[in-house]
Amino acid sequence: MQSANPKTSQEASQEAVFEEKAILDEPVFDAVLYPHRSLGPRGFRNLLVVVGCASTLLSIPFYMMGAWPVVGFFGLDVGLLYVMFKLNYRGAKLREHVLLTPIRLLFSRVDPKGRRREWVFNPRWVRLQRDEHEEFGVMRLALVQRGREVEIARFLGASEKGEFADAFTRALNKARRV
Repeated sequence: MQSANPKTSQEASQEAVFEEKAILDEPVFDAVLYPHRSLGPRGFRNLLVVVGCASTLLSIPFYMMGAWPVVGFFGLDVGLLYVMFKLNYRGAKLREHVLLTPIRLLFSRVDPKGRRREWVFNPRWVRLQRDEHEEFGVMRLALVQRGREVEIARFLGASEKGEFADAFTRALNKARRV
């Protein structure tokens, strides 16, 4: 039995091209990397309250003895702690995105100020360079292609870098087979 609306050979070939393009643009690996911060905003506030109260209580005897300038140094400690944590949280806004398709590897990095940089690599030519230490594990990862080198996942720990490198290498091999 024939269909009521047969396709021409040109339509069939166009459809095949679209299907092939869809396969080549389909992500094989898609990861967003960001620094881990174990102390959330609520914990940060609680920490500052505890340190502030402790500094206040410890500074009272010095004030009573007439060593009132010491009180300022206790306050300075709390202020410096606040500034350091705020800088640390600002660094947590860093993001890296790794998107791998059979025809393209797109690596983008958004810095804490919101500036975005992108690098595009050919999956068939790029390689993942791993610098490993016997005792500590993977210390550095970089995408390398024809003299270009981009360090990735700087903020991850050694074990996390190893896990990421293993998963990415498997995906890269899969993308090369397509």
